Amino acid sequence: MVVDKNLEAFIPYTRSDIIKICLQDGQLNEADAKKFQDFCQILTAYYHFRFHKTLEIIKDNYVPFNPNEDIQPITPLTFEQYDEMELNIVDAFQHIVERANYLLLPESIVKRSLTTKSLIDLKTQVDFEDFDRFICYYRGNSYKKISVKKFFFWREEKTIDILERIVLFVKFKEAAYFRAKKINIQDLKFIPGKMYVYCYKNIPKLDIDLLFPNVKTSMTWKDRLLFGIPAIGAAIPLILRTLPNLLLLVAAILLVLNVSFLIELFNVELEKVRNFMPVLVATLSLTISLGGFAFKQYTNYKNKKIKFQKIVTDTLFFQNLANNISVFQMFVELAEEEECKEIILAYYHLLTSPIPLSPQQLDSRIEAWMENKLGTKINFDIQGPLSNLEDIRGQVIPNSETTDNVPEVPLLTYNQQGACQVLPLDDAKAVIDYVWDNAFQYNGIIL
Repeated sequence: MVVDKNLEAFIPYTRSDIIKICLQDGQLNEADAKKFQDFCQILTAYYHFRFHKTLEIIKDNYVPFNPNEDIQPITPLTFEQYDEMELNIVDAFQHIVERANYLLLPESIVKRSLTTKSLIDLKTQVDFEDFDRFICYYRGNSYKKISVKKFFFWREEKTIDILERIVLFVKFKEAAYFRAKKINIQDLKFIPGKMYVYCYKNIPKLDIDLLFPNVKTSMTWKDRLLFGIPAIGAAIPLILRTLPNLLLLVAAILLVLNVSFLIELFNVELEKVRNFMPVLVATLSLTISLGGFAFKQYTNYKNKKIKFQKIVTDTLFFQNLANNISVFQMFVELAEEEECKEIILAYYHLLTSPIPLSPQQLDSRIEAWMENKLGTKINFDIQGPLSNLEDIRGQVIPNSETTDNVPEVPLLTYNQQGACQVLPLDDAKAVIDYVWDNAFQYNGIIL
């Protein structure tokens, strides 16, 4: 597998491993190493709390849109509440997916997959008018060489574009839309008005259409020819064998219609036509022969269709990572992990740098450090962690002072030259401890 040259911001290591590599870097003495670990621990706890709040928002708002939900609201929702809850879900979804360093997949690429095949050779149809909205994100773009069977023993080597992770968000229109199209709601494979969210791994970019719940599959023209030509070849000798019975049956029909003068054109004896028994035998023979052939061809078609459906099902089943509410839960954890890794790396490198660093210098330093230490090239997202460090503000209180009139200070500031400056470890621990202590604020009188 060849990795795409377009590097991404995703850091393919756990937060614990990143902290461990920082400690093994040798830039911190034993005392500072312990303080750095404490700082990372409480930072992680704080961001876990923040993203837990996001998950609670999602869970509360997703109830009326969850196709698997068995919880009913106490009071019916108004249209305004329904629309507001939908927007809350969409905003929260995009927030956690982007924080997890996933990239938006252009709608044009999704729709192009309907007309271009890469791995699964099926004709597909997706009616995008069925959706109120659909959003697709991905992470990891690579190329893989595979061997594809073409005819008999001939195989062709192809290079396909793989999306290593892909998440699809779909909101279907309400039931009235499908009724207006004269569609039986019971025949649909999805529930109108619901949101479907899927996460898959290693999906060919040009087979994304197969992920949609309303996808319709059929045989390609090549498969139809491979299916139809043998059927026509088998039908010709059958028709030749049944031709006398067929002519006799047509002649009997002409006799009933009182156009017996046309019977001579079929070279059929009039006596046989007038005799009920030969006509009956011919009818039964023709029905059994043609009926048996039609049933055999229909069975072959159904088997072919089942084979295609099995290919799709197997592909998606083994590539599926999560569905619906479990996707949100998974991405909350991914977003929390990515945010913490980025902040830890940014703070560590500003803390240990012998000279002040501009944002661009810090970005380059982290990317070079990742490549030297772990052999991994990434496109580090510097603005995200810098904004987070700047937003984390708290009081640094000397032991001899009270909290009165002590201003809050951020973890990150900029000097007059635009270089980044972070608080030393003791002050940074005090700030993050202050933030954590004030994460829960309750107003009221304790009796």
